[in-house]
Amino acid sequence: MSVIGEQIKKYRIQKKYTQEKLGSMIGVTTQAVSKWERGGTPDAEVLPLIADALDVDIDSLFGREEQDLQLIMTKKLSRLPGDEAFRFAFNYCWSMILGLTGDESFSDNFVDTFISGTGSKSDHRTDFLAKLLRDDGLALARLSDDFRYFFLMLRPHSDSIPSFFESEEAIRQVFALFADKKILKIIYYLYTVSNIPVTESLISRGTGLDTSEVERCMNTLCDKKIVHPMKIASVDGEINSYIIRFEANVLPLLCYADEIAKGCQYPIFGMCDREKPIF
Repeated sequence: MSVIGEQIKKYRIQKKYTQEKLGSMIGVTTQAVSKWERGGTPDAEVLPLIADALDVDIDSLFGREEQDLQLIMTKKLSRLPGDEAFRFAFNYCWSMILGLTGDESFSDNFVDTFISGTGSKSDHRTDFLAKLLRDDGLALARLSDDFRYFFLMLRPHSDSIPSFFESEEAIRQVFALFADKKILKIIYYLYTVSNIPVTESLISRGTGLDTSEVERCMNTLCDKKIVHPMKIASVDGEINSYIIRFEANVLPLLCYADEIAKGCQYPIFGMCDREKPIF
């Protein structure tokens, strides 16, 4: 395989393009793309079209990428619109998981399994998980058609992970908080409204809970700094209102709780060659 062919295949896979799609984007046949990736060389006038389709510069097709990948990613993301930037960043996250396996064949397997759909037709699953656990750290990700997130943790060198946590009792209280079905119902509701203060009466109407229960729950959520209390002036005096703190870590917790609630999902791929205990 030529250098150009290797680069075309690499960037095509990163973009999650099939050979057919790349060919249609630049006006050539699938066979032409296959020929390039097997060692052929595109005509010079086609190189700019290939680079544009793969969103790289022509130097990259010759294997002369910039060395500072962090700088490349920063510049790339800063030039993209918000939604596109997040999706592009998530593709980098998947690339990191694939690369951390230490096995280049995972990239091809990933394309065959997910992009080509061979892994989803047999069991009709809509969620795909990646789980990578190694002695140096762990990486987890969820990939659905329109629901994706990523988690990466480096192994601490000095202390065990629990040494960075609050006490076991404090952690238990967090789980107890979300075990309260009324509080959980209010949190779900608050995430459905815009980033504006919401009164107790509106929360009561939206959740079907009594105002006394809403007041109790909001006091608890304020104490845990999950919501922020505010006062609204009205002709009847000041009214209590609340706004959810979007910087709180509630949404990630709900995402991973959902994975546990659904049971053991078979990941799109998983790797565990960890010999050391996590805790």
